Amino acid sequence: MNTIKLLKKMPIGQWRSFSRCAILRQEVVEAASPLTIPPPEGVDKPVSPKIEKLVTDISNLSLLEVSELSQVLKRRLNLPDAPVMPVGGFAMAAPAAQEEEEAAPKAVKTSFTVKMTKFDEKQKVALIKEVKSLLEGFNLVQAKKFVESVPTVVKADISKDEAEKLKEALSKVGAVIEID
Repeated sequence: MNTIKLLKKMPIGQWRSFSRCAILRQEVVEAASPLTIPPPEGVDKPVSPKIEKLVTDISNLSLLEVSELSQVLKRRLNLPDAPVMPVGGFAMAAPAAQEEEEAAPKAVKTSFTVKMTKFDEKQKVALIKEVKSLLEGFNLVQAKKFVESVPTVVKADISKDEAEKLKEALSKVGAVIEID
């Protein structure tokens, strides 16, 4: 109550400078943030919750959704499609690579890619249901789009046993499968 009486008695010029000082002080307090110590080398930097949420959301997407996200981002950000092969430099490096391969013993392949190249149209419904049950995170619509987008990669970087089981299950319902 007393402060209101004091403010009423204050001349206008003094009131303006008081108001400016109060505003400047508030801006200085808001701008001053505590200094953060950078993490030492070799330790992951802390990630903001916003970025962490984005990473979690993207990692939960299916392959079709990731492809769609990539296309939308390319369109919105006007990004060109990346070339599959670099334009130069491989012609000179190829002979050296062949010599190294001959010198080194053949490595045993441990990861395989399962590709669906085509399917029997008569068994399309059964194939869609099988894809939905075998691949995690697929609903019927996604499974239908996946089957119709043949040739496509079913799973990548899997063991030989898992690839064989997947090939057997999909071949039973009319799909033609290749394992790379």
